[in-house]
Amino acid sequence: MEQWGKIAIVLSVFGFLKDFRPSDPFVVQFLNGSWHNISAEQINQQVFPVGTYSYGIQLVITFLITDYFRYKPLIILSGLAGVGYWGLFVWTKDLPWLQLAEVFYGTYKSADVAFWSYIYARVDRSCYQKITSYTKSSSQLGKFVGAVGAQVLLFYGLVDYLDLNYVSLAVQLCTTAFALFLPAAPKSIYFNRSTKPIPSENNNVPADPTPPPVPLPITDDKAIAKLTALELLWFHAKSAYSNFTVLRFSIWYAVASCIYYQTVLYVQVLWKTISNRATTDVIHWNGAVEAVLTISGAAITFFAGFVPAKLLHVPNALLGLSMISFMQGGVLLISGLTRNLWVAYGAHIGYCILHAFTITLLSSEIAKNICRDSFGLVFGINAMIGSVLQCLLTVVVVHCSTIKGQFVVYAGVCAGMGVLYCVFLLVELKKWWKIVFYMIKTKFSPQKKIDLDGNKNHQII
Repeated sequence: MEQWGKIAIVLSVFGFLKDFRPSDPFVVQFLNGSWHNISAEQINQQVFPVGTYSYGIQLVITFLITDYFRYKPLIILSGLAGVGYWGLFVWTKDLPWLQLAEVFYGTYKSADVAFWSYIYARVDRSCYQKITSYTKSSSQLGKFVGAVGAQVLLFYGLVDYLDLNYVSLAVQLCTTAFALFLPAAPKSIYFNRSTKPIPSENNNVPADPTPPPVPLPITDDKAIAKLTALELLWFHAKSAYSNFTVLRFSIWYAVASCIYYQTVLYVQVLWKTISNRATTDVIHWNGAVEAVLTISGAAITFFAGFVPAKLLHVPNALLGLSMISFMQGGVLLISGLTRNLWVAYGAHIGYCILHAFTITLLSSEIAKNICRDSFGLVFGINAMIGSVLQCLLTVVVVHCSTIKGQFVVYAGVCAGMGVLYCVFLLVELKKWWKIVFYMIKTKFSPQKKIDLDGNKNHQII
């Protein structure tokens, strides 16, 4: 077996363990049950917001130091934070301890970026597509098995919510131990990269290490190799976001990610409010919903690869983003207004499928328009912007509204995004109409004769 194949197996096993968390679909039921007796309002107002703030603050820090420490230490830190989070969940009962657990959860989620960057530091660029497919699939499989297993065991009364958290804790211990044996990354993109300039493909002579008398263009590999880490960070960010297509897609990516994570975080509180059941002996179908979401997300991600390329070009993409934004706003509005739990389940599934489909296509379109080495930087910046927006929404909405009101606000944000991308579409169509008008004008205007002289210079007669 080739070396990259062995690495792929190791990373796939790690990805499966990392996302095998059977307690995730039933966090609210566990906190609301006899083990903690935390009300749904307290969970919504005093517990979950701490995790949002913690994630938003720590994501900025971990994003900057992940590259410097070459990924592996942050992966181990993520595992230790997971152990702390589930340990506090199962061994403490007071509200302050649960809030501390949410701080650990912020570390756990923010350091997760290290793993998704690490996989690209261990294999050659030619294997990026395969390694991404394998690790993403194993991660989805871990979520699916955890959700299905939890739902089946609860349905037959073989475990309770506390037992599921013990299983998640045990898996996190295994994941942390596994992370200790992951091979170290020999280099990273910015702080631990090779400073040697890349020789030209048509020139086998070693490059002269002395600076050239005339500065090279910034697109030259030799010039890029001479940049410091911070200069290269700025160069990649500036070159990416100066592309108007990348900027427009990144706006949708950041805002949509913000709304998605807010929805996923608080939807269990919404379901609990709709069901209005405080007893722990009632079977909730959160695990089944999570399982359906996972398998549907995996399928829609796969089929997104078969969307015709012409449909992803501007202005078609802008029209699609506008329509999907309005559709997401509609299903979130249904979630916030309905009194039927099954309707809320269905609306959440529909929203998440739309998000998975769109974010997959957007990610590929953003990647097509930026430098390969800046993938992590651009998506990391988009994630940071999304986390900042999450914090703002938590301050403005979560602390000042009911859970149903929150989802109505989220629906309004999606509708606002739909309007924004309608405006982008109109601006883009205006450019296209100018081009069409110019072509028509040129076709019907008197043509100028063009003569070609012997020196191949065009002269207008």
